[in-house]
Amino acid sequence: MPDKILIVTDDAGESFETLYAQHRFREAGYTPEIAATVKKRLNGVIHDFYPGWNTYIEKPGYLIESDLAFEDVNVDDYEAILLIGGRAPEFLRHNKTLIEIVQAFHEKGKWILSICHGIQILLAAGLGEGLHLTCYENVRFEMESCGGTWINEECVRDGKIITGQTWGSHADFYREVFKHLPQKA
Repeated sequence: MPDKILIVTDDAGESFETLYAQHRFREAGYTPEIAATVKKRLNGVIHDFYPGWNTYIEKPGYLIESDLAFEDVNVDDYEAILLIGGRAPEFLRHNKTLIEIVQAFHEKGKWILSICHGIQILLAAGLGEGLHLTCYENVRFEMESCGGTWINEECVRDGKIITGQTWGSHADFYREVFKHLPQKA
């Protein structure tokens, strides 16, 4: 089995979700590679929840280097793909090359992981219909409109797709991920 995990994000991707994934996969013996529209230094964001606000707030986050552009991805090189949240999925879901990558992971029976707003990419790839999924609660409408059933749990697995609600779901999300992906370290 490949030892690499493809992490998908871009400018306005959630910093904590991205960095936590990099470190967690490295700890488990995998080589995480960040793919974006182009290979460059990405401007991450931090989404946080403040008392009295009806939704999250956004602040500038860490600068994170991408390893490769979508056009350079070879799906066969990876064990799984992880779709990071933040605002990046708003525009990434319109990237034809990325959508074809996600569909290829699905067609090859590989693991697809999604957290928070990453579900927008999964749905744009046509993979929500008939599935039990979770995501950030305010993206629920999109998921249900695409035929998915929203489950109000931190983490949900349906076949080879594992979804998490927010970065606050990391413990449950990665516990489920590593029930299915063998630790290499």
